[in-house]
Amino acid sequence: MPRRATKIVATLGPASSSPAMLEQMIRAGVNVVRLNFSHGTAQDHIERARLVREAAKRAGREVAIMADLQGPKIRVGKFAEGKVFLQAGQSFVLDAARTELGDIDAVGLDYKALPREVKAGDVLLLNDGLIVIVVDAVKGEAIHTTVRMGGELSNNKGINKQGGGLTAPALTAKDMEDIRTAMSFHADYVAVSFPKNATDMEMARQLCNVAAEDGHRPGLIAKIERAEAIPHLEEILLASDGIMVARGDLAVEVGNAVVPALQKRMIKLAREHDRVVITATQMMESMITNPVPTRAEVSDVANAVLDGTDAVMLSAETAAGKYPLETVIEMAKICHAAEGGDAFELEDDFTGKTFTRIDQTIAMGALFTAHHLGAKAIVAMTDSGSTALWMSRHLIQVPIYALTSKIATQRKMTLYRNVRPLLIDTSADRDTALAEAEADLKSRGIVQTGDVYAITCGEPMGSPGGTNMLKICRAG
Repeated sequence: MPRRATKIVATLGPASSSPAMLEQMIRAGVNVVRLNFSHGTAQDHIERARLVREAAKRAGREVAIMADLQGPKIRVGKFAEGKVFLQAGQSFVLDAARTELGDIDAVGLDYKALPREVKAGDVLLLNDGLIVIVVDAVKGEAIHTTVRMGGELSNNKGINKQGGGLTAPALTAKDMEDIRTAMSFHADYVAVSFPKNATDMEMARQLCNVAAEDGHRPGLIAKIERAEAIPHLEEILLASDGIMVARGDLAVEVGNAVVPALQKRMIKLAREHDRVVITATQMMESMITNPVPTRAEVSDVANAVLDGTDAVMLSAETAAGKYPLETVIEMAKICHAAEGGDAFELEDDFTGKTFTRIDQTIAMGALFTAHHLGAKAIVAMTDSGSTALWMSRHLIQVPIYALTSKIATQRKMTLYRNVRPLLIDTSADRDTALAEAEADLKSRGIVQTGDVYAITCGEPMGSPGGTNMLKICRAG
């Protein structure tokens, strides 16, 4: 399998939960496995996390596990017949007080506060925007609407308000329980749905820290999918370890046409602030039912790669699609091809920049030196993963190998673009550790005798944030 810089996040589901399929997908290139907490019980997720760890071990590759929280359920209730077909021009009522099952005229609401958050003239979008209704009046707990664009509406489909403005909290009671579950199996990342501001992310971090009694600290990913999040994008980013460009709900709220430019802006901003970024939603949607992607999907994935995304994500394609393994293989091919056509000027990243931290300056020096020397590899010996993260924020063709003695750090770094994290039990003595690192790289075929490579480490060894040395080596 050719080396690939961009990482692949795959969602686990009925189509991909067998041990054999999971192992094949990891071998084909999955770097992060997403557990969708919108479906299944706590025990289901604990069992699936165990399956992931076992499959990764069999495949000889370490992967990260991302626990994706459900967030607030702003949804319609259930229908007596499971679904109705709404016609344009008809009246339809969303009734927060309704207890009986829905019909062609009305349906209940999971989100009981909705009647107090909408007014006449507001546009509501149901089922990912496929159905559009306009609010005529709010009478008590009942929202009276007229259907502008009809279609099939089935149980528990989502509700968005055009332009945003719904106040549901990002973290529900269920999310708080789910965080405890995720911490019980040491989820490497926790994705928070529908955050509106930095406070939502700070609260999620506190909940994770309290739930992880043994000191485990997951990376926090903010899913940008609310219109309200856009003005607060930078503060949300700084309160997180990364963001997800969640194009589904975001497109419904702000409009499809706005999303591509927002995606580019978010990727750029994340890289500038040393955060990771995942591009998600419908990337290979046609492969849910077809064995090959459309040309538009190929371009979509390639453009995200060219913009510098750390990872591209698969949702229903691997969770419930007919071709989960083929989808991963196709996505890996697209990423690899796009990276090969990537033109960049490393110097542009450093012009006008000031680096005040010693460890960050060493990381930048390694990139610059390795690029100009044509080094075979950059090796970062890292305790926390920070040095590898900084290096990965710059597009460079030289592969970055991050060597760590901590399994949690190794798993977290699987999401960083152009970083291959390796677990190595290094000696506390610097010279012995460097010799062990070179021996490990040679045994893996990463460098051969005579190859030039750059290595960064800290002295004394094993101190987080202590990277203070850059050495240019020629393999013996």
